[in-house]
Amino acid sequence: MHDDRNLVEARLKRVLDERVRPAVYPESVPLEVAVWNAPGEPVPVAEGLAAEPEPIEVGARWGAPWGTSWFRVSGTVPQAWAGKTVEAILDLGFDENMPGFQCEGLVYRPDGTPVKGLNPRNQWVRVGALVEGGEEVVLHVEAASNPVILDYHPFLPTQLGDKETAGDEPQYKLTRMDLAVFDETVWQLVLDLEVLGELMAELPVESARRWDILRAVERALDAIDLQDVNGSAERARSRLTEVLAAPAVPSAHRISAVGHAHIDSAWLWPLRETVRKVARTTSNMTALLEDEPEFVFAMSQAQQWAWVKEHRPEVWAKVKKAVADGRFVPAGGMWVESDTNMPGSEAMARQFVHGKRFFIDEFGVENDEAWLPDTFGFAAGLPQIIKAAGSKWLLTQKISWSQTNKFPHHTFRWEGIDGTRIFTHFPPVDTYNCSMKGSEIAHAATNFKDKGVARHSLAPTGWGDGGGGTTREMVAKAARLRDLEGSATVVWETPREFFEKAEAEYPEPPVWVGELYLELHRATLTSQAQTKQGNRRSEHLLREAELWAATAAVRTGFPYPYEELDRIWKTVLLHQFHDILPGSSIAWVHREARRTYARLAEELTAIIDAAQRALAGEGTTPLVFNAAPHTRAGISAGGAGEAAADGETAVTAREGGGHVLDNGRLRIEIDGQGLVVSAYDIEADRESVAPGRAANLLQLHADFPNMWDAWDVDEFYRNTVTDLTDADEVVPEGNGVRVTRTFGASRVTQVLSLAPGERRLLVDTEVDWHETEKFLKLAFPLDVHAERYASETQFGHFHRPTHTNTSWEAAKFEACNHRFVHLEEPGWGVAVVNDSTYGHDVTRTVRTDGDRGTTTTVRVSLLRAPRFPDPETDQGVHRFRHALVPGAGIGDAVREGWRINVPERRLEGAGEVAPLVAVDRDAVVVTAVKLADDGSGDVVVRFHEAHGGRARATLTAGFEVASVAATDLLERPLAEEEAPAPEVTGNQVALRLRPFELVTLRFKRA
Repeated sequence: MHDDRNLVEARLKRVLDERVRPAVYPESVPLEVAVWNAPGEPVPVAEGLAAEPEPIEVGARWGAPWGTSWFRVSGTVPQAWAGKTVEAILDLGFDENMPGFQCEGLVYRPDGTPVKGLNPRNQWVRVGALVEGGEEVVLHVEAASNPVILDYHPFLPTQLGDKETAGDEPQYKLTRMDLAVFDETVWQLVLDLEVLGELMAELPVESARRWDILRAVERALDAIDLQDVNGSAERARSRLTEVLAAPAVPSAHRISAVGHAHIDSAWLWPLRETVRKVARTTSNMTALLEDEPEFVFAMSQAQQWAWVKEHRPEVWAKVKKAVADGRFVPAGGMWVESDTNMPGSEAMARQFVHGKRFFIDEFGVENDEAWLPDTFGFAAGLPQIIKAAGSKWLLTQKISWSQTNKFPHHTFRWEGIDGTRIFTHFPPVDTYNCSMKGSEIAHAATNFKDKGVARHSLAPTGWGDGGGGTTREMVAKAARLRDLEGSATVVWETPREFFEKAEAEYPEPPVWVGELYLELHRATLTSQAQTKQGNRRSEHLLREAELWAATAAVRTGFPYPYEELDRIWKTVLLHQFHDILPGSSIAWVHREARRTYARLAEELTAIIDAAQRALAGEGTTPLVFNAAPHTRAGISAGGAGEAAADGETAVTAREGGGHVLDNGRLRIEIDGQGLVVSAYDIEADRESVAPGRAANLLQLHADFPNMWDAWDVDEFYRNTVTDLTDADEVVPEGNGVRVTRTFGASRVTQVLSLAPGERRLLVDTEVDWHETEKFLKLAFPLDVHAERYASETQFGHFHRPTHTNTSWEAAKFEACNHRFVHLEEPGWGVAVVNDSTYGHDVTRTVRTDGDRGTTTTVRVSLLRAPRFPDPETDQGVHRFRHALVPGAGIGDAVREGWRINVPERRLEGAGEVAPLVAVDRDAVVVTAVKLADDGSGDVVVRFHEAHGGRARATLTAGFEVASVAATDLLERPLAEEEAPAPEVTGNQVALRLRPFELVTLRFKRA
C-alpha cells in the first residue's frame, strides 16, 4: 500500500479547523450588550449588578489595566430554535492560548447567583437544552481586564505590573456576544477526531493500530458532507465506533486524572485578583461536576478556600455541597503552596497546621498528601514536617524543569535529614496543566521511569497558573481514553485514591536522600530582598510574641492574643507562596508585601512589648529579655535579667593603613580599603582568612539570564566579575570601622564591629542600590579544607559538597541557607551567619604557591536587579547584617544564627524573669513556646536536636505540670506506637533525641 499518512493527516487538520469545529455552533444571533466600568478597585457583586450600564458594540475596546467592567447581555431565543440546545458565546477578546493570563469573567444571573467563569478556553454559558423558543436571556459578567504581562515575547520589562504605573489604555476588544445553537453531535465528532488524530500521531508508523486509526479517520472524513456537516456528523461518528471501542492492552500505563487548576496565590496579578480567580474557577468546576458524573476536582491551598468563604458566599455554598458529595476535594493540607526552601522551621510547620485545620474544621477532611506541583525545589527538612503534621505522601511536578540532570525516579521514598521517609510522586506527564492531549498522555507513559515495577501515575488536569480549571472537552477526551488501544488508560480519581494504589503496587520504591534541588530558578533565593527580610523578621517576631505572651499568660494572667496571632500567622504564611517570597511576582505584589510586613511588625512588637511589661512588673532594674533558644550574656533562654559586662574592644591603627580590632578572643585586621585581611582566632591560634585573599569583599556580576529574569541566574554570570575594592572612606566608629564605597549609581556603607567578649565580626551593610541587571555578592575566602559544608534548613542543617565532581554537584552553584553556613576541618570551623539573606555559593580552590592549602570561599548573595516582572526590582535602600564567626563548631553556628536574628530587648522592671520552659543542652533547640490553639491554656513546646547527633537533655517547665503528652503539629496526642510516652518527673521531662528529631510536647497545667 502506498504511504498516504501525510495526505490524510493534513486533510484531517483542515477539515477539523475549517468545517467541523465551526459547525459546533451552526446558528447564532447577537445579544444586546451594555457595560458599566467600576471606578477604582472591584466592587461588591450587588453593586455591580445594580449599576446602570451604557450600550457597547462588539468590536469596541474596553478595560483599562486592572479594571473591572460589568457587562449586561440580553436577548431572546428565536422560536425557530425550539427543541435545540442553546448557549451564550461570550468572547471578551480572548486569546485562546492564554488561559489564566489575560481578561476573565464570572457570569451571574440577575439575582446574583453565580453561573460559571469565562476564560479563553471556556467561553460558553448553557442557556437551555430542548428550549421552547422565546425565552428571555439576561446575564451579567463581572469582567476583569487583567493586562497580559507574560506575552509571546516573554520577559520584556513592562510597567503594567502595578496599577500605579499601568496607565488607562483599554486592553481588550469585545469579540463576540451571541446566542447560538449548540450541536452536541458535531461537538462529539470533534472530540472523536481529536483523540484519534492525537493518538495516531504518537504511535509508531509501523504499528498496525496507527493504520487502523488512519483508515477509520479517512472513512469518517469521507462521510462528512462539507456543505452539511451538521446533517452528516452522526454518519461520520459511526465510522469511528470500532476504533474507539478497541480496548487497551493489559500492560497499558494507568493514569489517575485529577481535575485541577493550579492557581498562583499571586504572581502576574495581585492578591485581590486571585480572590476573584478562585471564585471564577470554583464556579466553573462546581458547574462541571453537576454535568459530568465521573469527574473529580481537587483544589489545594486552604487560603484560597477561605477567600471563597469570605468573599463569595454564594459560590461557597456550591463548593460545600460538592465537597460533601466527595467530588470537590480539598488537597494538600497547607495554607498555601509555599516555597519550601526559605520558610523557617516553625513557619513550614504552621503551613500544615493552618491548612489541615481549616479542612478538618470546615469539612471533616484530613489530607494525607502534601500537594506542591509548582514549588521551586524542596528542602531536606520537609519530610519530617509532613509526617509530624500527620501526612504521608508528597506530589510535585516542578523537578521535571531541572536544566542539567534528569531525576531518576517518578515514584520513590524521599528521606529527610532525620531519616523520615515520605512516599513521593512526580507525575511523568511533566505538567500540572494537563489537557488530555494525546501527546501528553503518550509522554506520561513513555517517560515513566518506574516501568516493570509500577504502572500508575497521576495527571493534574486543567488550566492553571492563573486558573480556569478543567474543561468539558478534557472530560470528554478522558472518557474516550478510559480504555483505548494504543493509549494509556485514564480514570478520574482523587489524590488519595491514586496514592493508595501507587503505594500498594510499589511498597518498596527506591530512596532519595536529601534535598530535592531544582536546577533552575536559583535566583529566587535573592530577588526582592525586602520581601525576604519581611518574611524572616515576621517569623522571629511571631516566635517572640508567642513566647512572651505565653509566659505572661501563665505567670500573670496576661490575655493571650489567640485571634491576633492566628490572623498574623496566616498573613505571613500567605506571603510565603512560591511566587511571593521567591520574589517572582509583579511590582504590585511586592509593594503590598512591604506594607504588610511593616504593619505586622508594628502589631507583633506591640504584643511583645505588652507581654514583657506584664512580666517585668514595676521597678527600675534594667532588664534584658532573651528570646533566643540559648543563654547569652548570662541570661537564660526565654528569660530576662541583668546582662553581664564582658571586657572591651581595642581599635588601633594598622601598620600599612587601616585598623585592627582586638577583644582578646579575635583580632581583626581591616586594610585601608576596608577589606578584612585577617580574622585571627587567638584562642585557637588560627587564621580564618585565606593567605593573600581578603574577606568582606563585595563583588558585582553582570546578570542577564537566558529566561525567567527574576527567577534565574545562569552559571555564566561568573564569567565576569568586578571586585569593589575602592573605598571612599575607612574610619573608626565605636567598636569597629565604617567603610563607604560608591560604584555605578549605587553606594554601600558598612560597619565592621567586634563587640567585647564576642567571637564574631559583625558586618552591617547598607546599600543604596540603583543598578540594573547586576548581581551583588559578599565574599569570605576562608583558609579551610572541607569537602562539604552545612547550611541551615528547617529543624536542622543539610550538607552539600564544596566540589563539583559530578553534574549534580556542579548544578548547585547557588543554594539556600537559613541563618548560617558552616564549614570545618576536624576540631575547628568557621560560620557565616545572616539576619535575612538566603542565597549563597561555596567554591574551593587549592593554592599553587606558599602552603598549597585549600581556600574555601563562602559568598552571600545580597541583591539582584532583574527587570521582569518588576522593572524596578530592589531599587532603593537595603540593610543587611552578617557575621563571620571564626573557631565555630556546628553548635556555635546554630547559636550565632539565632542570636543575629533575635535581638535583645531592654526594659526596666522589678527583677529577673525565669523562663517558662528551660532545656539544659544547647543541642536541643526550642523553636516554639505557646499556648495551645484550642484555648485550653495548655502550654505547647516544640523543639528539635540541632547539631546532627544524639542528644540527652532535661526540659524543665517553670510551672506546675498535671500531665505531658507528645503530639503532632496540630497538637493532637500521638499514639504509643508513634511516640513513646514522655518520661516525666514532677515538672521535668527527660529527653532522648535522634539526630534532628522534631518533638512537640503539650503540657497540661496543674
